Amino acid sequence: MLPIPVSGRTQHHCIGFNKELGHLDPKDIEGKKVGVRTYAQTTGLWVKGILQHEHGVDLDKVTWMTIDESHLEEYRDPPNCQRLPHDAKLGKMMLDGELAAAILGNDMPKDPRVQTLIPDPFAAAEEWCRREDVMPINHMFVVHQDLSKQHPEIVREIYRMLVESRNLAPESVTSALPPVGLEANRKTLEMAIQWSFEQKIIPRRLSFDELFDDTTASLG
Repeated sequence: MLPIPVSGRTQHHCIGFNKELGHLDPKDIEGKKVGVRTYAQTTGLWVKGILQHEHGVDLDKVTWMTIDESHLEEYRDPPNCQRLPHDAKLGKMMLDGELAAAILGNDMPKDPRVQTLIPDPFAAAEEWCRREDVMPINHMFVVHQDLSKQHPEIVREIYRMLVESRNLAPESVTSALPPVGLEANRKTLEMAIQWSFEQKIIPRRLSFDELFDDTTASLG
């Protein structure tokens, strides 16, 4: 892994429900069906972790309804997941009441019936990010370990170009992105590891240092 996020954002606003079917507080999704594209999806990871740690939701008491396969063939969802048909529309199912809520992010229906499950989500996200000193990451840039070992100069040049491109982008784009650098992203990545383990996405807690080798750890 290179110490430079490709994308990231706050996630508190990425779960919604149909308010015309009755009000929901975060704890109310326990015992109900909630849609998410894949259980191990990054946005799903962050939203589920926020629900657990900020609102006391027992994630094991939620039935997570998914539509896509995981990114890794060997990965298996936990037992409280159920697979929907691939062409299922989570937004429509949420509006129709077939799902109590749905984690959709940018795909949230632009419909006046939709209300975010977490109240005042952008203010809550700003306060949480400041308190925890994190910014949720969606994607990181990585290279194959053989390239890093055999051609570290190429990896260093890739990193240089990525940093330069970030510096050339307008501030309106970069101001909302997670920061560049190893230590700048340590707390966020450690939180992602911990929450991935708690949510049964990974079989053991990785250490932060395992994500990098000598070449990539020296970049940030």
